[in-house]
Amino acid sequence: MEYKFTADNFGAEVLQASTPVLVDFYADWCNPCRMMGPLVAKVAEEYAGRIKVGKCNIDENMELAATYRISSIPAFVVFKGGKPVATYVGGMSAADLREKMEQVLA
Repeated sequence: MEYKFTADNFGAEVLQASTPVLVDFYADWCNPCRMMGPLVAKVAEEYAGRIKVGKCNIDENMELAATYRISSIPAFVVFKGGKPVATYVGGMSAADLREKMEQVLA
């Protein structure tokens, strides 16, 4: 399941999550973001129950993007225990994304 993170639910869904969380910071007008969309959705299915995966639209949540210093998109930020522990910027292959998720679980 892929979540939609907003300023209203970020605290509860991301910062207080009991599992690691992958947040895909994106924008609708961003071509690389659109290309990553199906891969992110697939990873959300594959890692369901182990990693919470969701998207955060930077145009609708500018303050969140600013808080986490998102300057290029797509940007993927991994949170563990309410803290950002890894950031990946730009498009990547499905294999690369899976490898990064395995590192999170290691």
